[in-house]
Amino acid sequence: MAFGARILKTGMAVTLALYLSVLFQFSSPVGAGIAAIFALQPSIYRSWRYFLDQIQTSTIGAVVALLGGMLLSNEPIAVGLVCILVLMLSMKMNRADTVGLTLVTVISVMEASGQWEFALTRFLLTLVGIFSAFIINIAVFPPKPREQYIQQIENVFNSLSLLLRTAVSHEMKESVFRDEKNALAGSIKALADKYNLFEEEQKKLRRAKYSQSRQLVVYKTLLESLQKGYGVLDAIDRHYFQAERSEETDALFDRHLEKLIKYHELVLLKFEDKLKPGGSELEPWVNDNDSFLESAIRGYDPEKTGQLRLSVVATAIFEYGYQLERLDKVAERMNRPAGEDKE
Repeated sequence: MAFGARILKTGMAVTLALYLSVLFQFSSPVGAGIAAIFALQPSIYRSWRYFLDQIQTSTIGAVVALLGGMLLSNEPIAVGLVCILVLMLSMKMNRADTVGLTLVTVISVMEASGQWEFALTRFLLTLVGIFSAFIINIAVFPPKPREQYIQQIENVFNSLSLLLRTAVSHEMKESVFRDEKNALAGSIKALADKYNLFEEEQKKLRRAKYSQSRQLVVYKTLLESLQKGYGVLDAIDRHYFQAERSEETDALFDRHLEKLIKYHELVLLKFEDKLKPGGSELEPWVNDNDSFLESAIRGYDPEKTGQLRLSVVATAIFEYGYQLERLDKVAERMNRPAGEDKE
């Protein structure tokens, strides 16, 4: 069972919410604990946005629920109708991510059947829970998505490297290969979600610094390189072994994949500034990639079984190599002083 910072912070947020509820002498502090669970977010920026958005939607939900309770009582059909109305309002306001906790507030308030003191207490409990989660998120192990992203890049590359090195040689058990490939797909999806988080933060900033914009380009290029590598794995899995091929073909594909993996590894080291000057030259890798594609499609014969499939795999490998060339150029620019790169 995995135990991480998010699990710890969730428990601490619930604890703080319950203690604050007792301190303010609320009769039933459970609502604050529920709100704290919903409100914990993966970044400080999202915590702040969620805090503001949730206050808006919870206020609207509490008011509508209070009116609904006064006019319609707390019959189940009335509660359902009010929930539908609040849900529609939240969607109209583009606050879909806050609807869960907002509906909890609505149901709690309608339980009072129009008693505004009780409704106010329920609303304040929700705010206490949101506030507790926000405070814990910024005070205890604050999220460091950029450091986590780089670490995830390294871990995903290690998994990708292993699978690409054994894909053509077919040395890994098929069941193990599929499991590892599915796990890799999930890891790349998690990376893409984290990149979207960075992009969201930068778009919301009124004036993003040039260094932040450049860093975002780096993150995107790193992600795209891994995605292209996974595309090679997928192409091999779908097409390579269904094609008629010789030992020389296997050797050609296997050898070039090994070169690209090595190239990918060197470029990642270049990002970390661990290579000696001139330790990774771009031009030889470019020539190798072009030569591979020419060799792979040379003598293409549509009459042979699965030749088109081999072309699909060769194209995926070439695109992976081309993406690594782009990554290498970005690494070169990153190693220059910012003033030299800015136009």
